[in-house]
Amino acid sequence: MIETNKGNNKISAYIHIPFCEHICYYCDFNKVFLEGQPVDEYIQALLKEIDLTKSRFPSQEMETIYIGGGTPTSLSAKQLAVLLEGVRTLLPFNAKNEFTVEANPGDLTQEKLHVMKEYGVNRLSMGVQTFDNQLLKKIGRKHTAEDVYDTMKFLEKENFSNVSIDLIYALPGQTLEGFRDTLKRAIELDLPHYSLYSLILENKTMFMNWVRQGRLQLPDQEVEAQMFEETIIAMEKGGRRQYEVSNFALPGKESQHNLVYWDNDHYYGFGAGASGYLGHTRYRNHGPIQHYLTPLRNGQLPVVESEKLTIDNQMEEQLFLGLRKKKGVSKQQFEDKFGIPIEQVYGEVILTLVKRGLLTDRAGYLQLTEQGLFVGNDVFEEFLIDK
Repeated sequence: MIETNKGNNKISAYIHIPFCEHICYYCDFNKVFLEGQPVDEYIQALLKEIDLTKSRFPSQEMETIYIGGGTPTSLSAKQLAVLLEGVRTLLPFNAKNEFTVEANPGDLTQEKLHVMKEYGVNRLSMGVQTFDNQLLKKIGRKHTAEDVYDTMKFLEKENFSNVSIDLIYALPGQTLEGFRDTLKRAIELDLPHYSLYSLILENKTMFMNWVRQGRLQLPDQEVEAQMFEETIIAMEKGGRRQYEVSNFALPGKESQHNLVYWDNDHYYGFGAGASGYLGHTRYRNHGPIQHYLTPLRNGQLPVVESEKLTIDNQMEEQLFLGLRKKKGVSKQQFEDKFGIPIEQVYGEVILTLVKRGLLTDRAGYLQLTEQGLFVGNDVFEEFLIDK
């Protein structure tokens, strides 16, 4: 079903905790309301999945570990300790490597933070989304801007500085002025890393239902583009370099785990609804909790679907993912990986995109231009081999 590339033991792990104390109106990630869920059984099943997977698809030391959700910090300190102790036992890990846990402002207690630090967590990623309290309420978030400041003060007191925050722009009713205020307040926190995403309306979310009913007004595309442009300028001015379409960091503070995805490297996906990439195979686990637990109770892996990528698929992904990075796609790396010069596969496409001002081809790298950044998905489509 899944094969590993024996020659390349560089691998990371994504671990999914699907529980939330409330459900945000825009979120389509695999998640369930915490109350009444078999949380302890889930943690044990998750550790069993890691053990089963490692015995079938062994690897050396983890490059990065990322625990996301859902809301990992919705677990109690005791549950977090059980999870993290199991993870550290089963996944060999160098303490210098990046180990991230997602957290919500207001969810993080001193006890939980101490547990995380004890087991080697050295980076937090926090879902702030906006500093506008009215907007936070409108999008179904339970925290306030004040909670963000309190959490940051608490982290500072605990000497925990490797923190990233997520912001969402083009929210319903969000004005350019309002977004500028959020951006300013975010940069004033002086954090090493920021992720900014435009709101994407997903099926099966409350927001999508409201849009269909005409109950939700979103900023138009021009305003959204302006927000993105101003983000790049403000971040650059604040010393945070854009190293990927949606991500900005101080030099040396780029998210190593996210770079695993964009460099098209291998990673395990553990937990309900998690996806992984091993060898030439992408796979996904069952999403619903009971569907995930059932095979594990019987000593089986909870994989619901897997796809072995063709060489064409792999080449396409190398371009889609690599072009999201500011430094772009290395032509030499492409040739080393696939045994063929990139021009032999994409020569005409590259020439056309360069002529259209969407791509640059220099110093051995293909990179999106500033104009290309704004229409990234259109550019990526050009690299589909079977249109």
